[in-house]
Amino acid sequence: MTVSIYRVLSEAGEGGKLVAVFPDSEGNLQARAAKAGAPLSVFVQSASLSEVALRVFTPVKERGSSDSAALAALTMLRTELLDVAEVQMGDEMLPAQLCGGEWLLRQGVPDVTAIEADLSPIGLGARRVWISSLGRPNLVAEVPDLAALDTFTPNAEAISALNRATGTTGLVLLTADGPRRADLSFRAFGPLKGFLEDAASSNMLACAVGVLGASNRLPTDTNLLRAAQRMPGQPARLSVQFGEVGTGVEVWVGGAATPHRQS
Repeated sequence: MTVSIYRVLSEAGEGGKLVAVFPDSEGNLQARAAKAGAPLSVFVQSASLSEVALRVFTPVKERGSSDSAALAALTMLRTELLDVAEVQMGDEMLPAQLCGGEWLLRQGVPDVTAIEADLSPIGLGARRVWISSLGRPNLVAEVPDLAALDTFTPNAEAISALNRATGTTGLVLLTADGPRRADLSFRAFGPLKGFLEDAASSNMLACAVGVLGASNRLPTDTNLLRAAQRMPGQPARLSVQFGEVGTGVEVWVGGAATPHRQS
């Protein structure tokens, strides 16, 4: 059966993530994923008007969930779905909604705490930062502009030590500056999570947006943002919808998935 490769959350057709979407879940899924030619493969187990069940694999193992995989599958299934749906991946059930032609997934309401920390080991000095959590706490720090964000050179050992010292598992750097009409730009690091830098991270962006909400810096004339993720050589563009709830800011993150090729 034909497998469709999608480029998800790309910036002007470049970067983002490649996801192979299979319309069925028959046979040896791991073997099929290994042959797909993409870092992620998603298999559609079932689909109705409002519910989709997926299984996600890398070329070497099954992965519990992936927002990028879900966005690719939802895009392929668009004509079979309502504008709102529930997506099941592993033990997770994620609400999804179509907004402006792009699918968004509910990330939740980040729990945000401001602290003072010495970021000198990663070259940023002492400053006010935030711990923002959606299940796993991330350290969020702001840099002055896009140039400072783009020239930051990550050191896995130093970032890991900083995360351990602050009781966090990842690091997000953000700035209000952005290219091509982006409202904010960010980079996401997670050596303690098994990667140095992620190219497209919905969860870590949601944590950063939670910080903006806690700091009263979200716009009041719109509930939509465009975010540029700036991993060198692999840029991504993500869309955010936010709204105030009793305990903070509820955040949905998603973006475009475009056909790349079929095989």
